[in-house]
Amino acid sequence: MTDRKVMIQLNHVDKVYRLGEVGRGTLQEDLQSWWALRRGREDPNSKIGEASRMKGTRFYALEDVDLTVYQGECLGIIGGNGAGKSTLLKLISRVTAPTGGSIDLYGRVTSMLEVGTGFHGEMTGIENIYLNGAILGMNRKEIDAVLEQIIDFSEVREFINTPVKRYSSGMYVKLAFSVAAHLNSEIVIMDEVLAVGDIAFQKKCIQRMLSAARDENRTILYVSHNMNTIRELCDRCIVMDQGHICFDGEVEEAIRFYSELLTGEQSARKDLTNAARSGKGLTGNARIVFSSVENQILHMGDPLDFRLTVRSKEPLPKAQLRLVVSNSAGEIVGMTYSDPMVLEEGVNELDCRFDTGMLSPGAWFFDIALFEFENEAQIRHDFVRRAVNFHIEENRRYFGQPWKRYSWGSVLFPPLTAGKADNDE
Repeated sequence: MTDRKVMIQLNHVDKVYRLGEVGRGTLQEDLQSWWALRRGREDPNSKIGEASRMKGTRFYALEDVDLTVYQGECLGIIGGNGAGKSTLLKLISRVTAPTGGSIDLYGRVTSMLEVGTGFHGEMTGIENIYLNGAILGMNRKEIDAVLEQIIDFSEVREFINTPVKRYSSGMYVKLAFSVAAHLNSEIVIMDEVLAVGDIAFQKKCIQRMLSAARDENRTILYVSHNMNTIRELCDRCIVMDQGHICFDGEVEEAIRFYSELLTGEQSARKDLTNAARSGKGLTGNARIVFSSVENQILHMGDPLDFRLTVRSKEPLPKAQLRLVVSNSAGEIVGMTYSDPMVLEEGVNELDCRFDTGMLSPGAWFFDIALFEFENEAQIRHDFVRRAVNFHIEENRRYFGQPWKRYSWGSVLFPPLTAGKADNDE
């Protein structure tokens, strides 16, 4: 039991969307979907991860969600795309209503769900400040008391009498956040909007939100894919997946759980035929079609052994691989590449070994490029996003304590050489 004041209470909340039986793109797919649904079977044209949330023609964006948030808490919300994070915030913000269950709010809500939410494009910045305050139930005197603070914080004073339709996305965010942070609301909800602002303003926003929670006892809900801002701001975190809350607890434990969830969702053998690719000028003469990891769970310092299956339309006498290494927060931490090798026309199996000795515990991903150099020009055949993933477990023999990524970073450097200096007198 706790004596803290409850600000948000969700009980058995569902959000269901009824999907049409047509609109898949072709008549054949429409008929396949219609016939499968008539027989009560899985839609053969549904996207990966969608089928488990389909019940007939109904899609469960959220299903049986329970959540309690207390006064003064900074709650982080993380999860993959389509997990239900934004839907949850829209329900709490009253943008849309739940299909089932109940949502109780014990305070006024200010929300920033996307750039420009709550602003009228034809009105000036200062007029929108008064409009937002009025929506929250504040009178003119109350708004006047914080008006200068809002304008100073927003850094858009010289444009405050300009219609906001002429603002850049960064100016929109600065003014919108300043309004949300200074008007008299007990609950503040933000959905990844700070990513639009510059780094200096993001840091200022985080400090302002920390102050609002600790000094003003306001409740913050914050969705982000940036794990560093989650660490800086939040004192509690939930992980969402497939419309459910699958973890609720300490921030570091939540991030670790999310990393393991990402790793666990991926098979040791991945079909990359239809995987996300990027980069201009890919020849398509050779493609990475499969990746297979011998052991996805490693201890610090263990090498990673994996195999790539490459299908080539022609012989490649100088083929090379480039790995771009990213951590669980999506931050690129480094790159490495192979020596040139000969690939035959047809199917080639490539056995690879990557030294993980400098990587900290957590989830890791490789983007892999296949290329050649010819007359000092690079010929790019293929570039696959997140072609390989693995997880490094903590190994306490290194430091005698868990790795602190938020203060130590993602890379373990070689040992430092240090010794007592000789005193030559």
